Amino acid sequence: MAEQGAQVVARIGAVLRTLSASAGAPLPTSRVAEATHLTRPTTHRLLAALAAEGLVDRDPDRGWLLGPEAYILGSVAAERYDITALASGAVREVARHTGESAFLSARRGDETVCLLREEGSFPLRSHVLYEGIRFPLGVASAGLAILAMSPAAEREAYLARADLAAAWGPAHSADALRERLESARRTGYVVNPGLIVEGSWGMAAAIFDASGRPAWALSATGVESRFGPDRRPEIGRILLEQAHAVGRLIADRGVGRPAG
Repeated sequence: MAEQGAQVVARIGAVLRTLSASAGAPLPTSRVAEATHLTRPTTHRLLAALAAEGLVDRDPDRGWLLGPEAYILGSVAAERYDITALASGAVREVARHTGESAFLSARRGDETVCLLREEGSFPLRSHVLYEGIRFPLGVASAGLAILAMSPAAEREAYLARADLAAAWGPAHSADALRERLESARRTGYVVNPGLIVEGSWGMAAAIFDASGRPAWALSATGVESRFGPDRRPEIGRILLEQAHAVGRLIADRGVGRPAG
């Protein structure tokens, strides 16, 4: 019985995370089912139960959204876990100094979720990232930066259980990732050379919590021509400076660490 209860909780979590990742766009039951790998009837039952508790809401014409009770819960939790207010200035500075789109992402278990975006002055944009989107650690630049700065045993345990190559291609095999992560540990920042969408590059630096663990990341993304070898060290320097500035604010104010 306990095992069944845990399974229900895991399914509810998957449904809520799927709605969160939609960036506020309503999702039909079929889309939620596909994303969570649940049957459509099971998904509909879970959504209906969550709606009864106010955790999700339904637009009859378009689909399901997070509900008012989710907002209240999130507002309360934000007092401990949300660093967007502390980091917003750093995100703006990255965008201003690089001209690229700048982002703040947080680690959530084996994923990163994008929390904040600021557009730079350069007119060509990369649209890979947006608020709410999630990626496995080791895929987008933010997750690479967090994984690179994690303890070696934690990195290896993750690489042993994550089969990223199956979903994201051979550039995300364990050996390829180890090479990319080692490079990031040498420089302090990570470079993601168009491995999610061809021609869309990203760079990131980890932000550490008050206990010294990488829990968030600042990143900059843009078109490939803007990330040539002559510009990368400068973008990396800006990311590291701003990430360190946010880390100092976090240490001073004792903000809690997202669950890793």
